[in-house]
Amino acid sequence: MATKSTKTTKASRSTKPATTTRKTTTTRTPARKTTTARSAAMASTEAPDGEYRPISMWGYFGWEIVYAIPVIGWIICVGQAFCANNRNLRNFARSQFCWLILWLIWICVLAGLGVFTSLFTAFGWI
Repeated sequence: MATKSTKTTKASRSTKPATTTRKTTTTRTPARKTTTARSAAMASTEAPDGEYRPISMWGYFGWEIVYAIPVIGWIICVGQAFCANNRNLRNFARSQFCWLILWLIWICVLAGLGVFTSLFTAFGWI
């Protein structure tokens, strides 16, 4: 394998254009965006669009109350987990949906072990 020499000659150091044309292959790297302090400051003061708009603390609190409603809240939770326009709300609904699934699995396990039957008979409900 031939290697290129790294020695510099007087001709290569001169400011005159070279008379011989060498064909070189270079790979182009994508141009980087240069941000100035002004454009960075303007970007930070702009309000995020609807898809990335943050949810307030009271928003999370309110959605937790809505999702806690037994059937209607679960339907709303599933609908927002898959179709919400706001990513923050969609991710929050997905996390609540995962908790709903875990609770349903836990209740099925307890029912399968007969825990509810023994509790109902202990309280005299059966």
